Amino acid sequence: MLNASRFVALGIAALALTVPMRAADQVKIEGGIVEGTTGDESTVRIFRGVPFAAPPVGDLRWKAPQPVRAWADVRKAGEFGARCMQTSVYSDMVFRDSGPSEDCLYLNVWTPAKNASERLPVIVWFYGGGFVSGSSSEARYDGVHLAAKGAVVVTPNYRLGVFGFLAHPELTKESGHNASGNYGLSDLIAALQWVHDNVAAFGGDPNNVTISGESAGSFAVSALMASPVAQGLFHKAIGESGAFFPNDRPSLAAKSLKETERAGTDFAASLGAPTLSALRAKTAAEILQAAAADPFRFAPNLDGYFLPGKVPDIYAAGKQSHVPLLAGWNADEGKGNILYAKEKTTAKSFVAQAQARWGSRADSFLSLYPAATDAQALRSAEDLAGDDFIAFSTWKWLNSQVKTGQAPVYAYLFEQVPAEYPSAMSDGFPAVARGARHSGEIEYVFQMLKWLDRPWTPEDFQVADTMSSFWVNFARSGDPNGKGLPQWPKYESSDRFQVMHFLGTSSHAAPEEHRARYEFLQAAQ
Repeated sequence: MLNASRFVALGIAALALTVPMRAADQVKIEGGIVEGTTGDESTVRIFRGVPFAAPPVGDLRWKAPQPVRAWADVRKAGEFGARCMQTSVYSDMVFRDSGPSEDCLYLNVWTPAKNASERLPVIVWFYGGGFVSGSSSEARYDGVHLAAKGAVVVTPNYRLGVFGFLAHPELTKESGHNASGNYGLSDLIAALQWVHDNVAAFGGDPNNVTISGESAGSFAVSALMASPVAQGLFHKAIGESGAFFPNDRPSLAAKSLKETERAGTDFAASLGAPTLSALRAKTAAEILQAAAADPFRFAPNLDGYFLPGKVPDIYAAGKQSHVPLLAGWNADEGKGNILYAKEKTTAKSFVAQAQARWGSRADSFLSLYPAATDAQALRSAEDLAGDDFIAFSTWKWLNSQVKTGQAPVYAYLFEQVPAEYPSAMSDGFPAVARGARHSGEIEYVFQMLKWLDRPWTPEDFQVADTMSSFWVNFARSGDPNGKGLPQWPKYESSDRFQVMHFLGTSSHAAPEEHRARYEFLQAAQ
């Protein structure tokens, strides 16, 4: 985990306002006029804390996002809106907002457009954090460098945990859709509707919108592609490490409406709130504290409206949005879990675990995840942990989209190991030991390496420049390729499922290396 204090001061300084306000920094949108500013990239205008829905407080708690309330005066858009209610879960998250609040439905815009007529591609970014933490104010999500390459970047907040995903029979009844629970995902729909209605005023093209995200944000992208209520609001999709395509472990599977309603009823009872009105009468702090013991119990569900069925089934039926997709994962997604395990993996222990999990298929499994030596077993354990956690689900997403043949698909593997911290992590492991870890690619995609106090190398900056250029090219045309970049073939069977490897100065495409692993896991389901 990152030590936030090492670079908060650096981050604040990096985005200090350095250019005087101009008349062009005032933009008229639905609700009123917002006035932005410019940052280090003087060619990029920045609008922070722009409301895209009414505050979901009081009677609007656990309701679909409602229209923005208009304002009369020019609204200063220089500060981030509050992050949504959450506890401290991940130490690598660095927020630049005033703190958590239920009044949190705000977004930020970075635009290089000089006027409203430019019609630039739009990238909408959804933060990760397990649907329990995160904010669009995070330092690593700053859109200034992507915008400088020619895209309008929009980063919305969305409700989290119990505030974003509580289901309850009374909520289902009052919804008008016989559904409850996916308020956080509904916030993303509202943000996309805001983009459709307002982004042209910032020089963006409402008919060229790319949704993107990492971890939970990537899960959200896969869900939005599956959701009938999101279709038509976006035109391309980027997913970094995650999708609603669970493996044989149920922890990442979306639960049914009935199951989550029961959990919501039990939660209300634990608070002494027998009715929905009594539950809404509780303070936000009371609700958050009661949920804090197990914040991950509240997550997206199969509500029958936003998600009318299981995501893999929707894709299998060809009912998802048929848009270009760029997705992938990091080489060491699960390595940290193995490093932190109480018992060290050995050849003997890994073989025993394989036999217990796979039974008669253990020999086939061990041919793909070999364990002839302790060192080999350790590497296989790390690979399996990453596959179980993120890689396999993302692989299934890619392949489900490829099967339709209706839109291009591009796959990647991030292998760049971030530079070492100045000192070892507090848990005793040097950061580099975690390899190309989960979420490690974010700073590269946004070209925000300098936010972190590390001895970055020229290779790190090369990977960041390459990835950000690919991402903007893809948002522009649905094809990541461009001048000065390595050739990135489509991910398709006719080309042996080519994958782009991001590594130092030698980023390159190659045939998929571990397809047999994922086909084994697929057959075992």
